[in-house]
Amino acid sequence: MAKKVALIHPQTGLMKSGYYGFSWTFLFFGWLVPVFRGELFVALLHMVITVATLGIWQLVIAFLYNKQYMTRMLEKGYVFNDTEQVNEEARHKIGVAKL
Repeated sequence: MAKKVALIHPQTGLMKSGYYGFSWTFLFFGWLVPVFRGELFVALLHMVITVATLGIWQLVIAFLYNKQYMTRMLEKGYVFNDTEQVNEEARHKIGVAKL
């Protein structure tokens, strides 16, 4: 089950929710999840691959999607903005070193 962690972009002050762990949402709703999170190109890519693999991709990527999403958010400059315990658990699960 996915767990939630708060993210903030230090320069803009924008806050978002990030998730780590298995994505039940992606398993059931597939490529619509990136649409709702504002990642239209990623959604299009997932839709094409899901159709090409007859839905198998959706099952496989449910294990990986939240980690990929969080990695993209961290690369865009977002940082963890939750309790230190939640931040540390998220860093560990995603594989990010504490700076």
